[in-house]
Amino acid sequence: MNLPTLKFNFINIIIKRIFDLFASIVGLLILFPFLLFFALAIKVSTPGNIFFRQLRVGKDGSMFRLLKFRTMQNIPQESEGRFDPGDKSRVTRIGSFLRKYKLDELPQLINVIKGEMSIVGPRPEIKQWTQVYPQKWEIVLRVTPGITDNASIVFSDEEELLSKSDNPNKTYRDVILPRKLDLYVSYVNNHSFSGDISIVFRTLIKVISK
Repeated sequence: MNLPTLKFNFINIIIKRIFDLFASIVGLLILFPFLLFFALAIKVSTPGNIFFRQLRVGKDGSMFRLLKFRTMQNIPQESEGRFDPGDKSRVTRIGSFLRKYKLDELPQLINVIKGEMSIVGPRPEIKQWTQVYPQKWEIVLRVTPGITDNASIVFSDEEELLSKSDNPNKTYRDVILPRKLDLYVSYVNNHSFSGDISIVFRTLIKVISK
């Protein structure tokens, strides 16, 4: 398979990295009081860690630990590296609020500062899902994964879709993931800085309108 021409040239990479650092550092500074409040609420409401860490596949297949605020009780240790749509009965009260507005994703700004993620880019998956549809993953994994992208907007109700499925793994593999991969590949091949800004604003509008 011939890989499509990638538009991530040197200048685009530099501009994207500068934007990522600026947006994530400023974002953390502005949001710090809220992040502290969320962290304290998680800590005092249920036993367990403040953060949930999960192994994800990054650029060029490198592995990293994605950060989220913990939103569930009794998270199995083995869930660090596997797909788990979760049992909603284990979602905490503060966790339900954080999930609704995607606030549990905010700690990923730290992943962005570390260079493991970008503000905009294909969402990083666990290793299990990068072993299906390998030809498309060959393209997708050539770029840095992101906090948000077009697939995040299209599938903003993904959790709800999976909760209604009799077989969440099959639904994700056969229905959701192929569509996501099409959107990921489209992003890689048509990336632009103005497009990234558009995705950021569309994401904010989608979250606020919930």
